[in-house]
Amino acid sequence: MIRSQLANGRLVRVAQGVFLAAASWPVEPSAQFVVRAHAEQARHPESVISHASAAAIWELPRPGFGSWHDDRVSLTLASGSRPHRPGAVHHLGALPAAQVGRDPAGYQVTTPARTAVDLAVGLQLPQALVLLDAAARLACSGFVSQPRRRDFNNPALVKAARELLLDAAEAVRRPSLGPAISLAEPGRESPIESLSAGHFELAGLPRPLFQEPVRTRLGVFYPDCLWPDQRLIGEADGAEKYKTPAASVAEKEREQALRDQEWRFVRWLGKEIMTCPQVVVDRVSRKLAVRF
Repeated sequence: MIRSQLANGRLVRVAQGVFLAAASWPVEPSAQFVVRAHAEQARHPESVISHASAAAIWELPRPGFGSWHDDRVSLTLASGSRPHRPGAVHHLGALPAAQVGRDPAGYQVTTPARTAVDLAVGLQLPQALVLLDAAARLACSGFVSQPRRRDFNNPALVKAARELLLDAAEAVRRPSLGPAISLAEPGRESPIESLSAGHFELAGLPRPLFQEPVRTRLGVFYPDCLWPDQRLIGEADGAEKYKTPAASVAEKEREQALRDQEWRFVRWLGKEIMTCPQVVVDRVSRKLAVRF
């Protein structure tokens, strides 16, 4: 019966012994990747979805280029288990209960903090912050019922989010991640900001404030980066920022309102901080060096 259902296209074989109704097979590659992870866990009920597969579930940004679904499905199993699926990556090790949650479909998955730490191991600071910042932001969102912008810069919530990351780093015996975790900021709203923060830190530049409110005649604005002592605003521009003419006009009005208050500006593109970060660092450094 299964063979005939497969032959007529009503069933999709997701993994050995695991099938899905063709009508439920998602179109998006990222969603297909998650379904394959679910199927793999169905074959290993004692396992927990982790690493790249967990990152896809939590929609953590991936440092660099590519997508999580470009990787193989990843699971973590208890030490001593005998995985038998060559197409997936099986990590062996104990997972503290506090670092395991459930995704919207009810499958076991490592928490955002544990997922970010697992994937940040071995990365340089800028790339690690892409993951750690995003996980800290998810943690802060979980601490309150209706998160507001100011919650992501609340010192108590930031501390609690970092503690979750530190607990995960201790569980995987990676104390070397401590300095990066101490720099994690839930208030950073994009991977571009996280990458920028990491490169600025490595270059020894003054640490900016991120998404700090600035009042103007047009209302309150939240610059990507703010160096108050230098009266300098840094804007990290991504492809999504000015998708419509109205958004572009609003940005120009916003910038002029800030310039009217004698704020200076420095800008860089997302692709610049990804492909030629030293160019961005030098540009920002020159602006910071100018006396106001």
